[in-house]
Amino acid sequence: MTTSVTTPLTRTDRRISARVRILLWLLFVMAVALAAVAMTTRSILLRDVDHRISQLLTQETREFANFVDQGVDPRTGDPFTEPRRLLQVFLQRQYSDPDEELLGLTAGTDRGPDVLRQPRDIAEASALYRDRDALARIFAADAPSGTLERPQGEVRWAKVPIDPAGEAAPGAFVVAFHAGHEQAIAAEAFRTQLAISGVALLMTTGIGWAVAGRILAPVRLVRRAAAQLTEQDLTRRIPVRGRDDIALLAETFNAMLDRLERAFAVQRQFVDDAGHELRTPITIVRGHLELMGDDPAEQRETIRLVTDELDRMSRIVEDLLLLAKAERPDFVRPEPVPLGELTADVFVKARALGEREWVLDGVADREAELDAQRITQAMVQLAQNAVQHTMPGQRIRIGSRDLDGRIELYVADTGPGVRAEDATVIFERFRRGTARRGTRSGGGAGLGLSIVKAIAEGHRGRVELRRTEGGGATFVLVLEEEER
Repeated sequence: MTTSVTTPLTRTDRRISARVRILLWLLFVMAVALAAVAMTTRSILLRDVDHRISQLLTQETREFANFVDQGVDPRTGDPFTEPRRLLQVFLQRQYSDPDEELLGLTAGTDRGPDVLRQPRDIAEASALYRDRDALARIFAADAPSGTLERPQGEVRWAKVPIDPAGEAAPGAFVVAFHAGHEQAIAAEAFRTQLAISGVALLMTTGIGWAVAGRILAPVRLVRRAAAQLTEQDLTRRIPVRGRDDIALLAETFNAMLDRLERAFAVQRQFVDDAGHELRTPITIVRGHLELMGDDPAEQRETIRLVTDELDRMSRIVEDLLLLAKAERPDFVRPEPVPLGELTADVFVKARALGEREWVLDGVADREAELDAQRITQAMVQLAQNAVQHTMPGQRIRIGSRDLDGRIELYVADTGPGVRAEDATVIFERFRRGTARRGTRSGGGAGLGLSIVKAIAEGHRGRVELRRTEGGGATFVLVLEEEER
C-alpha cells in the first residue's frame, strides 16, 4: 500500500515580493481614482444633458405662451380664437433642433387627439407623433412636463394647454425632446474615458514596475548580502547612493555589518589568543604529570609547578575575558568621581606592590565623569608594570593633572625605559618589549598594557607612552572631557 505525502507550501512559496505588493497597491489606488473620475465625469455629462433639455423645453413653452398672449391671425389681424389655427401658425414659424419635436394637439376622436406637427427629418421609428397612446397620456396629464420611457428611448416633454373661448375644442402645444442621442454622446465620452483609463493603468503598471524595481534595488542588495554573509566573510557592504530612506537603510545595514565584523574579529582573536597562550602551560602541566615519579619530594615539586602554571592559565583566561568584555557598551560605567581621592587611593594600593620609592607626584582637585574601578584597575596595572621594570629603591611617581580640555593620570618610573621599536607594539596582546626584560621580576602573558588600552578607549580616551626626565618610562591615561 502506497501512502502519498502532501508537502504543504512553505512560507517562501506563499510570499509576495515587496515590488509586487507596491505595484498592486498602486494599481488599486489608480483604478479607484480613475473609476471615481470616470463616474463623476459621466454624472456631470448627464446632468448637463438634463440641464440643456430642461432649458430648451422651458424656452419653447415660454415662446408659445408669449405667442398665445400677443399673437394675431395674419389672415384677419385679430387675436386667435381657435386653438387649431393658433397651433398651425405657430408651428409654421418655428425651427426645431434635430432631436426636438414641436406638436400641436387638439381634442379629437376616441383614438386620441388630432396632431399637428412640424415637418422634421426625425426617424419615423422613434417619432412621437406616431405614438397615439403616448400623446393621449400627455394631452390628459395634469403635469406641465414629464418623461416617457419608450422602447425607442427616453423622451422629455413639456406642454402648454390652450383653453379657447366659446365652443372651440381645447388644445395643447407639446415640446418633445428625444434624449437618446445626447445621452449616447455622454455614454460615448464615458466609454472613451474608461478606455483611456485602461491605457493609463497599463502604462502605470509598466512605469510602476520599473520605478519600484529601481527603488527596491538596494533592498534586494541588502537581502543578497545578508544571504551571502558567513562567519568567514563579513567584508561585503552595500553601495550607498542618494540620501533617501533606502540609502539610510543601506548605511544602517553597513553599520550593522561593521559591528558584526568587529564582534566576530574579537571572538576569533579571543579563541586564537586563548589557544596560543594556553597551549604552553597545558603542555608543561601534561609533561610534568606524565614524568612524575613516586618520590615525595619530586611529587611536591611537580605539584608546585603544576599549580603555578594553572594559576597563570587562570590569570590569562581572566584577562582575555576582560578584553572581550571591553567591546560591550556597559564595560565602562562613568559617574562623577573626585580625582584627588581616586589618585590617593591608587597610590595607597600601589605601595603594596613592591619596595620602591613611591611618590604621590600631583593631584587634580576636581570631579570627572569616569569609572573609578576601571581607572583604578588600569593605574594599578601600570604601577605593577613599573615595579616589574625597576629595582628595589627606585622611584615611581603616581599622579593626576587637570589640563585645558583633558585629564591625565600617569605612572612614571626610573627604569631602563622602552625602545622606540617596542613603543608601537607593547600595547598589543601577547607582545612584550625587549629592552626591559632584564629587570622583570616575573613572567606575564603580555596582556596588561592591552587591558590598560581597552580601559582608556572605553572612556573615549587613549594611553600614551612618554619618556621620563632623567630616564625611564611614563604611561599616561589621557581622558578627553565631553563638551557640555
